[in-house]
Amino acid sequence: MITLSIMYGCLFPAVAGAATLKAGVAKVNITNIDVGGRVKDSVYARVLVLDDGVTRAVIISADVIGTGFFIDDVRLQLQRDLNIRPENVIINASHIHTSRRICPDIDKRIVQAVKEAWRNKVPVDVGAGSGSENRIQENRRIRLKSGKEWTIRHANPLPPDDEVAGVGPIDTEIGILRLDRKNGENMAVLYNFACHPYQDSWRSLKLGTSADYPGYASKVIEDNLNDGSVAMFLQGCGGNVTTVLYKDNDHPRDAEPMGNMLGISTLKALKEIKTVGGAKLKVISEIIELPRRTDIQQRIDSLQAEQQRLLHSLANTSLNFKSFIPLYLKYNLSEGFPSYYSHRYLQEKNTGNDDLENMDDMNRRYMEKYLRNIYAMERLARIEVNISVLKQQQELLDRVKEKTVKVEITGIRIGYFVLVTFPGEAVVEIGLNIKKMSPHKYTFVAGYTNERADEGQPPAEEGNIGYAPAAEHFKGWAYEDCTTILAPEWQKIYEEKVLEILKKL
Repeated sequence: MITLSIMYGCLFPAVAGAATLKAGVAKVNITNIDVGGRVKDSVYARVLVLDDGVTRAVIISADVIGTGFFIDDVRLQLQRDLNIRPENVIINASHIHTSRRICPDIDKRIVQAVKEAWRNKVPVDVGAGSGSENRIQENRRIRLKSGKEWTIRHANPLPPDDEVAGVGPIDTEIGILRLDRKNGENMAVLYNFACHPYQDSWRSLKLGTSADYPGYASKVIEDNLNDGSVAMFLQGCGGNVTTVLYKDNDHPRDAEPMGNMLGISTLKALKEIKTVGGAKLKVISEIIELPRRTDIQQRIDSLQAEQQRLLHSLANTSLNFKSFIPLYLKYNLSEGFPSYYSHRYLQEKNTGNDDLENMDDMNRRYMEKYLRNIYAMERLARIEVNISVLKQQQELLDRVKEKTVKVEITGIRIGYFVLVTFPGEAVVEIGLNIKKMSPHKYTFVAGYTNERADEGQPPAEEGNIGYAPAAEHFKGWAYEDCTTILAPEWQKIYEEKVLEILKKL
C-alpha cells in the first residue's frame, strides 16, 4: 500500500493543500414502456456526484424535454437523505421531445441512482478541454432580404429561396470534463453541445422512443471507454439551433449518424485531455429576476396589419392547383419551346403566325399570378402561427400578472472546467457571448437546466421559461421572438450576473 501511494503521488501530483475530490457515477433507464409503441433506443438519466469534504454537488443529465415536473422532488429527497443542498443539484434536460415516454416515477429512479453513485464515490483526477463538431447542426433562424427573420419549423413553410439573405451562427465547440479514477481508468465524461435534438424524438409516438442524437453520442462514447464509464450530455444554448436537414422529405429520419459523429468527435478530443488531482470544486447559485415582455399586443397588431396587406395582395387567377402543376413543369422543362417541339415554333414564325407565342405569354402571366398568391398564402400561414403563439403568451402573462420572472442560475467549477446554467431555451448567441467574456479558458453554458414548474413557462409540461432570444432578435418575426415571455432587457441582466458568478468561481 505504501508503494502504491508513493507511485500515485508521482504519477498524479496533487495541488498542495487542496482537498481530495471524490466522485461517483450511475445510470438509470427512465423509459416508460407502459405507454406502448416501439422503443427505438431507451432514454436514461445519468448521474455524477462530487464531494471534496466541504462541498457536495450532483450533476444529472436526463433524456427529457424539461425538468420542471420532477426537480423539486429530487432535490427534496437528496437534501433529506444525503444532506445535499438543493441548489447544488444541477439537472440538465437534453430537451428530447418524448415526454409521454418518460416513466412516471422518474424522481425515485434518479434519487436511487444518486444514492448508488454516492455509495461508490472514489478519489478522482480531473481534466478539461474542448472538441469541435460542425456537421450536424444549423441555425434555424433565416434572415430575409426584407430585414425580417423567420424560423425553420415544420409548422410553417419556408420562404422562397430568393428572399433569403443569410442565417445565424452556430457553436461548434464540444465542452468536455473528464474524470478518471486514480488508476487511470475513466469514470465519466461530461460533454456540452448546443443543438435541438429534433431528428428522431420529434413526433416520437410514431417513430418510437428515442434519446435522439445525444443518446447515440453517449452510447458511442461509453462503448469506447472502459466498463462503467458514463457519458453525460449537457444541452447548451440551442434555442435557435437544430439538426441539419431538419425539413428533409426525401430520407427517413435517423439521428444515429449524427450521434455517432458527435460521439466520435468527443472521443477524439477526449484523448488529448490530461487529468490531474487536487481539482477545485465550487458551486454558486443565485435567483435573479428577469423582466416579462409587455409588447405582445403591439406584436399582434403588427402581424395582423401584415396579414391584411397580404390578403389584399391576392389577385384573381385563371389557374388552380390541378392546372398550375402541369403548366409549371412544362414551362420549366423547356423555356424556349414549352408548348410543342421547336420546329412548330419555327414554322409559325416563317408563316407569320404567333399563336403559340401568344398562348405562352398568357400562360406565363397566369403562372406568375398564381405563384404570387402561393407565396402570399405561405406568408399568411407563417404569420398565423406566430399570432396564435403570441395570443397564448398574452393569456399566460394575463394570468401570472407579475412583471418579472424568477430564474435560478448556477455556476460550478470542477478543476478548470466551468459551467453556468440557464433554465430555458437560450439562443446560441448567448452562449457564444458568455464564452467570449469569461475569465476562464474552459467555460461552457448549459441551457434547459434546473427548470422549475412554477416559473410561468408557456407549455407546462416542459417546465421551463421557454425561449430566450437575444435582444437584437426582438425586432424580428421569428418563432423564438414570438413565443418568449421575456423582455429584451433579460439578456443584459443575465449576462451581467453570469459574469459576476464567473469572476467568483
